[in-house]
Order: sequence, then C-alpha cells, then structure tokens
Amino acid sequence: MRLLLLYPEFPDTFWSFRHALKFVRKRASLPPLGLVTVAAMLPESWEKRLVDLNVRPLGRNDLEWADMVFISAMAVQQESAGKVIGQCKAAGLRVVAGGPLFTTGYDRFPEVDHFVLNEAELTLPRFLDDLKNGNPAKTYTSGEFSDITLTPVPAWHLLDMPAYASMAIQFSRGCPYQCDFCNVTALFGHKIRTKTSTQIIAELEGLRSAIKSARKPVPRSLPNSKDSAAGGGGTVSFSWTTISSPTSRT
Repeated sequence: MRLLLLYPEFPDTFWSFRHALKFVRKRASLPPLGLVTVAAMLPESWEKRLVDLNVRPLGRNDLEWADMVFISAMAVQQESAGKVIGQCKAAGLRVVAGGPLFTTGYDRFPEVDHFVLNEAELTLPRFLDDLKNGNPAKTYTSGEFSDITLTPVPAWHLLDMPAYASMAIQFSRGCPYQCDFCNVTALFGHKIRTKTSTQIIAELEGLRSAIKSARKPVPRSLPNSKDSAAGGGGTVSFSWTTISSPTSRT
C-alpha cells in the first residue's frame, strides 16, 4: 500500500504566518502533527509520503504514486481541503478524511470515501481491520476519549524539517474551561489527559534524530544562511509555545 498523507494550505490568516515567514526564510510555521502521529499508527509495511501544501504544491507524480490518500484539516483549511479532495478523486484515488474539520462537518464532503473521526487511537484500528477484510464502512466515530499514554511517537522522518519555523509536540488533550470561541472541549472533552514523561522524552529524542538526519550542507551561494527552506539545507531552531490545538487526530 502506498499512502499519501495530505495537509491542506492555510489561507492568509493568523494561522498561516505566510508573510512573516519570508523574513526567516521558512515555508510553514508548524508541522502537521496530527498526520505524522497517525502515520505512526499505520502498518509498517505501508509506504508513506507526506505532502504539506503549505510547504510545497501537490504534484501529479504524487497522485500517480499513491494507492490511497489520508487528509486531515482544521476548519480554516476548508477551501484548500475541498480542492485537494477534488484532485484526488479526479485521479481515481480512495480518500480517507479525519481531523477537526471533518469531525464537525463531514456531511459537507460527500466525495470522501471514508471518514475516520474523533480520536484516531479509537477509530483508526477499526477502519484498518475493515480495510484488511475488504469491507470498510463510510464513517467511523467514537464518543469516548483515548488513553494517550498509548499514543506512539510521531513519524517525524516524514517531515521536510528545514521548511518549518518551529516544531511541536503534544503533551496533553482536554481543557477544563468552556470558551465560546473554542472547540477543543467539544473535540477532546473537559478532563485533561497527559502523556508520560517517558513518552515526551522519546518524542524529543525522535525529533532530534529526525532533525539531524534532515541537515544538509548550506549551499555555497548562501554562505551566511543559517536555515534552509529556500536553499535546501541547514538547521532547524526550536521555539516552544503552549497552544491549545486539536492536532493529534487524523
């Protein structure tokens, strides 16, 4: 199985930082943490390729390579998600969708073949079992919340590390508050669930290893460059921020 993981483009909003990123020569502010977490839950025998449309465009060679597509998005990415789904269906690919956008509005995307909604730790195994048996359902949901101490280390190696201004890990899910403008409690509940210190250390070690593997010599034409989104190599700096964002779904 060749699986293409797609992350739609952000429009010009707070979430994109599109114009500010030019000053630090990066393509995107943060990676699609949900997709690389889901990738770690998939069979090791599957070939996986991730395309973040905030980093590079989706190419015809990507679509010709793939057997199936997983797409994840937040509500602000709705327009790009619709276009990408259309491209995939035109290419004859099976599309599987999950994440906040589809969990709260899957009925707006009738072209999608399968919806794996809510927390992937609970619904993805059911989809994979049915897919293996040749009878996958249209929609997979769960009203429960997962034990995130069982969540695997994200598949960091799928990312184009030098393209991002910052990296991110997820320590907890859930929130005790009920802000009118936020959907985190609807997606993750009011009870705060946390990962273990062992998990966090493993994620940081995996992240460090992936960054080291991604480093390439800085081109001679850019002798003073310290990063590489435009030049093709260099270093990745860390920037730690506490955010409440539903990033670990499919």
